[in-house]
Amino acid sequence: MPLAATGELVARAAAAHSAVAAFNIITLEHVEAVIAGAEEARSPVVLQVSENAVKFRYGRLLPLAAAAVAAAERACVSVALHLDHVQSDDLLRQAPGAGFGSVMYDASRLPYAQNLAATRAAADWAHAQGLWIEAELGSIGGKTGQPEYATGRPDDAAPGVREESVPGGTGVAPGGRDGSAPSGPGPSGAGVSAPVGPPTLDAHAPGARTDPDEARAFVARTGVDALAVAIGSVHAMTTRTAALDHELLQRLSAAVPVPLVLHGSSGVPDDGLVAAVAGGIAKVNVGTALNQAMTGAIRDFLAAHPEAVDSRKYLSVGREAMAGEVARIIRVLGRAAPAAHGGRAATS
Repeated sequence: MPLAATGELVARAAAAHSAVAAFNIITLEHVEAVIAGAEEARSPVVLQVSENAVKFRYGRLLPLAAAAVAAAERACVSVALHLDHVQSDDLLRQAPGAGFGSVMYDASRLPYAQNLAATRAAADWAHAQGLWIEAELGSIGGKTGQPEYATGRPDDAAPGVREESVPGGTGVAPGGRDGSAPSGPGPSGAGVSAPVGPPTLDAHAPGARTDPDEARAFVARTGVDALAVAIGSVHAMTTRTAALDHELLQRLSAAVPVPLVLHGSSGVPDDGLVAAVAGGIAKVNVGTALNQAMTGAIRDFLAAHPEAVDSRKYLSVGREAMAGEVARIIRVLGRAAPAAHGGRAATS
């Protein structure tokens, strides 16, 4: 079937008080596994290609995107293609021609005012191309053990995120990015200069929280179609110990008029995911969980078959493990609608 539109899948999920699962893909095995898992669960799904995945593929977007489009068009369920955590304006401009119907523009490392300006420029450009756009609210300086910005007040660096001490497993900022800010023209042609001071705290670093009032203002001033919020999840967690702030999520859901997105979902326990969806999350991003499934299965296979050299044998095992994890996560998310609203989650 033709590629689905991410915005339509997210809107449909939000209306059903459910969430669409969005999985980050790196290899063709990821693509095939995500679609196979979604077909097993009889659910729509979003394939996400991050800027870091593009860098891994020698900086070339088209080969992986073309494979994803071809696989999606042959799927038995609705599949959308989303460009994730885009910081490069050059990469952003490649999205429409590569088959992407949506992007997540990531200026969250910038102080609030610069994040807002860059994101507004990206949203204006994306909408002119017919793209649905997701964003993430800014970052704060002055985290414990780090120097403050030149203003002397962390709140001046990015009032959109507050900092708390929260439990959680091991984790790093999304994709291992260094937090540095770019310099150069944004999508509108206006220059975006680097902030003064140290790298900012990522919106999904441990302790970061999105402020509801700032989130509402940010969405109104940027015109984005969805907002990723910081409520306690952390990118790249390999333990499922993240404790989400569900009270804050309720306030964000009430304050923000666009669908909310949860990043770093691999580190959230199943019950936390169900509660997050019931609380207003309409798109759930997953990446590390698939890599864990693939790597663990391949390690086990090679330990049992040290003589193996045919990559098809261990890659097929890894692909099957990822497909199983995709189906499992989708089914977990589907529990939210019946639990909270007495209905059934959308599955097609």
